Amino acid sequence: MQGKEHTYGKTYPSGLRLVVKRMEGLLSVSMGVLAGTGSSHERAEENGISHFLEHMMFKGTNKRSAFAISDAMDRIGAQVNAFTSKELTCYYAKATSEHAGEAFGILADFVLDSVFPQEEMEREKGVVLEEIAMNEDTPDDLCLDVLAEAYFGAEGYGSTILGPSENVKKFTREDLFGYVRERYAPENLVISFAGNISPAEAEELVEKYFAPLLRPRPLAPRTRPFTVRGGSLFRTKDIEQVHIAFAYPAPARDDALSDAALVANIVLGGGMSSRLFQRVREQLGLAYTVYSYLTSYTEGGVLTVYAGVNPKNVERAQDAVFTVIRDLCKDKPCGAEFLRGKEQLKSSLILGQESTASQMILYGKRMLFNGDVLDFAGRIAQIEALTEEDIAQAAEQVFAGGVRAAAIVGKVNAALQI
Repeated sequence: MQGKEHTYGKTYPSGLRLVVKRMEGLLSVSMGVLAGTGSSHERAEENGISHFLEHMMFKGTNKRSAFAISDAMDRIGAQVNAFTSKELTCYYAKATSEHAGEAFGILADFVLDSVFPQEEMEREKGVVLEEIAMNEDTPDDLCLDVLAEAYFGAEGYGSTILGPSENVKKFTREDLFGYVRERYAPENLVISFAGNISPAEAEELVEKYFAPLLRPRPLAPRTRPFTVRGGSLFRTKDIEQVHIAFAYPAPARDDALSDAALVANIVLGGGMSSRLFQRVREQLGLAYTVYSYLTSYTEGGVLTVYAGVNPKNVERAQDAVFTVIRDLCKDKPCGAEFLRGKEQLKSSLILGQESTASQMILYGKRMLFNGDVLDFAGRIAQIEALTEEDIAQAAEQVFAGGVRAAAIVGKVNAALQI
């Protein structure tokens, strides 16, 4: 256990890892099972299987039907859900402290013993196909998917989380069982608890409901070359706005400049006081929505700039974005702007301390990707130690080479020129 933070980590002989963040004074516990697999690990012909598997995990086990799973969680007042990203899949629940054991037992049951009933397979395919259609009808999300393909290419990190509909239609029960055998090996799983639960209580639950039922097997490695293709792509849509996005290379998750790049992004487009918002929206009135965000992966990262604009303002908006970025490299963040960006990054972590769900994910991801327990005080100290020169260096690294990829969605017939 690590002092005042009440954090604890353990690795079992099978490779399964446990991390616990005890948050005294609360009345609830968030718990999750994180699997180190997502759309970036998928082969082209199975793109979408991580997400479809996430849906199917809730559809029945040898002990419970799909309804019995939801009913059991509802009867104890627990919340249960899941999500899939490019690098991980997470199944999680939140329950009152008195029902934490029951909730974890149900969670463990459907993660370890799902049977993927054939009739549920067909129904859930329809649900996911509707989700794909909804994404096609959500132009800002679609634009960001198109940008990922322009930046990374069509496979790996450039593939979509939902996958193409033709893949979803052909998935079989055998495909799901095979993917679980390959990717849900013990060494690729982390169990994370955050809330009013002690390490001893968490260990007892894992050793009762999870560890003995987890079949030891080797992890099948997946090659994920982190390649940046670059270029521009477009998608024609009969909609009123034109959605534009740009991608720049950013530091990897554990790069020495990753925190500095996060602060540089906050200054650029991370809020209402950011340079993009103030210039593109407040001064020029070219967009209602304009922002930037940074995504860091194990091998590298990407900084994304997005704006939704009137078709007649596309070129002006593009020029305004590029001007703001050029000015950021020349007029480095300093003084009040630098301090504001640093405080925003720090406060986002501190405010997350008040949410058991965010802490469960934060500590779980740290254990999954780094194999250790997050030192929260040390993390805050790293941010405190950032200097104006660090931010300038990060901005130079990200933007010096210019935009690497662009995407446009709307009434267009050509991609943005970059």
